[in-house]
Amino acid sequence: MESPFIRYNTPISQIFNEESKLQYWLKVEAALAKAHAKLGNIPADAAEEIERKAKIQFVKVERVKEIDKEIHHDLMAMVKALEEQCEGNAGNYIHLGATSYDTEDTATALQIKDALNYLEGSILKILKTLTNLAEQKKKLICIGRTHGQHATPTTYGMRFGVWAYEFSRHLDRLKQVRDRIQYGKMSGAVGTMASFGDKGFKIQQEVMQQLKLEPVLIANQVIQRDRIAETILLTALIAGTCSKIAREFRILQRTEIGEMYEPFKKDTQVGSSTMPHKRNPYKSERICSLGRVIKSNTIVALDNMVLEDERDMTNSASERVIISENFIFLDFILSQLEQNLRNLEINEQNIKKNLHLTRGAILAERIMVELVKRGIGRQDAHELLRKMIIKARKDDKSLKEVFMEIHEVKSKFSNKELDKLLTPEKYLGTAITQVENLIKYLREKYKITK
Repeated sequence: MESPFIRYNTPISQIFNEESKLQYWLKVEAALAKAHAKLGNIPADAAEEIERKAKIQFVKVERVKEIDKEIHHDLMAMVKALEEQCEGNAGNYIHLGATSYDTEDTATALQIKDALNYLEGSILKILKTLTNLAEQKKKLICIGRTHGQHATPTTYGMRFGVWAYEFSRHLDRLKQVRDRIQYGKMSGAVGTMASFGDKGFKIQQEVMQQLKLEPVLIANQVIQRDRIAETILLTALIAGTCSKIAREFRILQRTEIGEMYEPFKKDTQVGSSTMPHKRNPYKSERICSLGRVIKSNTIVALDNMVLEDERDMTNSASERVIISENFIFLDFILSQLEQNLRNLEINEQNIKKNLHLTRGAILAERIMVELVKRGIGRQDAHELLRKMIIKARKDDKSLKEVFMEIHEVKSKFSNKELDKLLTPEKYLGTAITQVENLIKYLREKYKITK
């Protein structure tokens, strides 16, 4: 069976492959050795040798796996593989005073920090695309829908703008989560720093300073999993927005609507194995499908917060899956969605047709408000328009035709006034201004260019 990380990968997957994971571990071990040497705990030349050999060009994944098969402890397998490469007695000082999750949790913080930095670029890219679309389509009027029913007019610019604003909040959340995830620890078994004597705080501070992480103020044998759970929840929130937009693509691409389409290679792309006419929105469907996997992993991340005493390993195996899976799948669907948006097709003829599908009924609210201005109570006006719409549907007439049959309201408007009231373009409120205000805000805050 093909690995999902092969089918759905983007360059972010390089952060989570076996070589990268090993290199993060080695980087922490090198920093620990340098900290010990700086504080006079081990010879300086030993720390230099450890740092020199703490690279995957010397310590091979295959060798770590061989040792792991023998001792059933992957972190210690890494330590032994590094020891094999170190000359002299430098290997005697590797991992001195540390526990496994001093290395693993600190390395995971580095890994997630790098992944979030990469993901920030992906989100900025889609935010730029949506901002440009909002500007381009700010005056493209269309029917707004609520509960799947025609409501009142809106614009495609409003639609794109709402999505862009949501992604801007994800950028803000990402920065906040990144601040809380970039914490490491170097405090030994159960977190007391006993193995470091009276130099525990100095060693931890020195290691984190080298790695450009913050030291936790207190921890047991692991960094508490609320930090990772929050990260996974962030990926699920972003995936939720992607799925929402992809769902809208699927709805608007329906044959009977036909307003907005994901890109389709007309010369070569096949929609169905048996129905040649099909143009299935499979890219958008795939986004929604992978979004479900990302969302489901939040339950695992929340469960991983509940560990026994100073630690257990119920978080370990699942985190090896959910962290890499969520980042890789999320970046894939972000890339797919950005391509869909950048190359979307819009059928303005169908947009106009759908806008007038109800033959004026979508402007009933506007007429109701105008009737109130002309002496009819709001509730009475609402009931009057409701009955008029029912009659229009029953008799297969336009709202204007029914309107002209009721003297008590017909007498309050000239024919020209009524035509104006029944013009969708005249009932957009501040839609265009809202989009323009948003575009200005996003371009200034996130330095987005056209």
